[in-house]
Amino acid sequence: MKLLVIDGNSILNRAFYGIKLLTTKDGRYTNGIYGFLTILLKLREECSPDAIAVAFDVKAPTFRHELYGGYKAQRKGMPAELAQQLPTLKELLAALGIKTVEKAGWEADDILGTFTDKCGAEDQCFAATGDRDSLQLVNDKVTVLLASTQMGRPVTVRYDKKKIAEEYGVEPEQLIEIKALMGDSSDNIPGVAGVGQKTAGDLIQHFGTIDNLYEKIEDADIKQAVKDKLTANKDMAFLSRTLGTIRLDVPIDTEFENYIPAEPDVFNVTRIMAELEMFKLLERFNLKTDHKASAAKTDRTEKKEEITEYFEENDPLALLERLKAAKKAYFITKFADGEITDMFFAEPGKATHVVSLNFSFPAFIGTFLEDGKIEKFTFDLKQLSGYCERSAMKLAGAAGDIMLSGYVLNPNSSNYEISRLAQEYALTPPQLSAENKDAADAAILPKLFGVLDARIEANSQQKLLHEIEIPLAQVLAGMENIGFAVDKKGIAEFGRVIEKRISGIAAEIYEQVGYEFNLNSPKQLGEALFTKLGLTTKKKTKNGFSTNVDVLESLADEHPVVGQVLEYRTLSKLKSTYCDGLVKVIGDDGRIHSTFKQTETRTGRLSSTEPNLQNIPIRADLGRELRRFFYAKEGCLLVDADYSQIELRLLAHISDDEVMIDAFNEGHDIHAITASQVFNMPLEMVTPLMRNRAKAVNFGIVYGIGAFSLSKDIGVSRAEADKYIKGYLTHFSGVSNYMKHIVEDAKEKGYVETLFNRRRYLPELTSTNAALRAFGERVALNMPIQGTAADIIKIAMVKVHARLIKENLKARLIMQVHDELIVEAPEAEAKTVSKILDEEMENAVKMRVRLVADVHTGKTWYDAKG
Repeated sequence: MKLLVIDGNSILNRAFYGIKLLTTKDGRYTNGIYGFLTILLKLREECSPDAIAVAFDVKAPTFRHELYGGYKAQRKGMPAELAQQLPTLKELLAALGIKTVEKAGWEADDILGTFTDKCGAEDQCFAATGDRDSLQLVNDKVTVLLASTQMGRPVTVRYDKKKIAEEYGVEPEQLIEIKALMGDSSDNIPGVAGVGQKTAGDLIQHFGTIDNLYEKIEDADIKQAVKDKLTANKDMAFLSRTLGTIRLDVPIDTEFENYIPAEPDVFNVTRIMAELEMFKLLERFNLKTDHKASAAKTDRTEKKEEITEYFEENDPLALLERLKAAKKAYFITKFADGEITDMFFAEPGKATHVVSLNFSFPAFIGTFLEDGKIEKFTFDLKQLSGYCERSAMKLAGAAGDIMLSGYVLNPNSSNYEISRLAQEYALTPPQLSAENKDAADAAILPKLFGVLDARIEANSQQKLLHEIEIPLAQVLAGMENIGFAVDKKGIAEFGRVIEKRISGIAAEIYEQVGYEFNLNSPKQLGEALFTKLGLTTKKKTKNGFSTNVDVLESLADEHPVVGQVLEYRTLSKLKSTYCDGLVKVIGDDGRIHSTFKQTETRTGRLSSTEPNLQNIPIRADLGRELRRFFYAKEGCLLVDADYSQIELRLLAHISDDEVMIDAFNEGHDIHAITASQVFNMPLEMVTPLMRNRAKAVNFGIVYGIGAFSLSKDIGVSRAEADKYIKGYLTHFSGVSNYMKHIVEDAKEKGYVETLFNRRRYLPELTSTNAALRAFGERVALNMPIQGTAADIIKIAMVKVHARLIKENLKARLIMQVHDELIVEAPEAEAKTVSKILDEEMENAVKMRVRLVADVHTGKTWYDAKG
């Protein structure tokens, strides 16, 4: 029989430190469990064991502590982030049918030794651990697997007698003799003071054991200094051997047959791993769901699952009548090349499949999608709305999008597929009469919507979902369909101009360095800057000198070549990412159709891809020039509206800071007002330099900036920057109170939220890691502000879109970049559209601080930006 026995504490510990801290949305740490399970899967794959036992330490003194009070005395306790994972791991192992073994007074090592000692002639044993102590257990029947995680991946190294001989030059049992002499700092085993690994290894290779060594020590050819150390510490050597020897006599059940894994409790495994948000890892366990068993277990909280019929509807118009009678439709839609191929509906007792090839399908789909009396609950409303836009239809009755519901509840996730959400919320898909994943997804939608809707209501997030996210999905579909007109030839020519500039800068750099090299190679660039030119070395990596942006910016005053390198990099990215990249994605209609992602960010901000138009650089002059090639179609203008200082206005409102609120509402220059307060200077005496420094404090404070970062940003000493921050917080006491209480509140709740109850969970706030905790505090300060700004621009988008349609205008919203909206409008409508943008953006929400939108028009994005 093959037995795999695992040192649970050792593997869990290695996994915890080998993987970055991972948490669930509610703050439970999971990286140790995740790493342990990936190692377990790898061990099962490598060993194909018949039986598995996982040994754990018990938090109690062992016989070794009684022998030597200093044993493991220097060890720190298990960090809280790891300790909280141990009970869950044991519960999960039990659900997987794997037995755990622990015994008070003994260590997991000893349990491994006891199991492997019982490995008979017909058996094969594998001992998996992260500690080399267990290598002493290796013999002809026992293989030790040193397991760990590297770069988040499980790694195991096999040790048999041959490998130990190659690496240590001794037999496995002699490893403990070596430890008796050299000791073990990790376990605080003393050994012989002054004798290291090499000396200990040489002595044991020659004498075999410490018994033999001490018997022959007087006559042996050993350096006198070593003899003296050995003689003076003889008792410690023998004590150390006892402490380091793994015992083989722990009183436990060692009948291998009793450790053959039981059938997994699929319901509980799924429940636990769903709670831990380990959905992909759950799939790797390839558990076969026993629907009857699952239903029986689920019966505690819901009705027993009934077998659901899989039904292929040959008469879509008959289905339409049933949907009209029900007034609700739960369904998913399958697309290929932008066209609908199949639809799956949840109906009482059945999952109904409709194929688009059916003769009646066009009539069905047109009537169904435009019937506002049928409430529609589906997955990915934006995609369905996009189909309607392309087909000159209007999607009516959009009531629910399970993807958006999942995102609102858990913005930390990266997957909102129906099956994954069902796992997360511990729902078992109904068993169908025919196996079909899409039909199963549709069939579970009513129940899944019910569970998620209840949680959304408990979180007071109905307005966020139904008045912001769901209507926004349809707005975004229209924006994607319309696209943004671009000058392809102009961008290509602009790219050639930049390429010429890049070549010129490269030539200048080579001339100053004295030779040509690969400017895109960090290693070669580092050698040129730090070896050839002798610039101050700031940071080194395993591949040489660091040449990242922070390092180069800190060296900008040392040599003009540094500025040229930074410009070379900026222009190279501009050329490759935007000039070359944009040309590739221009559609046949001469427009770029970016995809807007609604569920990507934790703050609620939109992102765009293919291409990412929100990241077009605007700080550098050349980056801004790119906007000249985005234009309005013939007979139209671009109307561009941008919120003015929205995050600072939100800071004033959320913090209830009277000084800042009054400054905004009275139309004062907030940066000048801040400078006046911070520098204790009359407003008329504030200099441009003071204003710029106050501006840096204003924007930095929103992100929890510290004195060190501020000093770098504005070029002053750390002490002076600290003085600015303290002065700011003294005069803006509301902001100071907000910064203090928002972090305290977040620590208590585990999350922060926007004015519209969008949440961001912050498990980092309870971390014992100072850097992670500081990150959590910065996010706690900023997210309510940045997230609320994201909510407000979304509200404005929905309102602007609706107003344009209501007033029967041809103008349409085509672009959003953070706090900026762009509408393409016929020239005759431009003035009206400007007014609409101004009114809807400034009145998107009512706050104590007035929102201000700056509106401009122009033929190109560059002109319209103002």
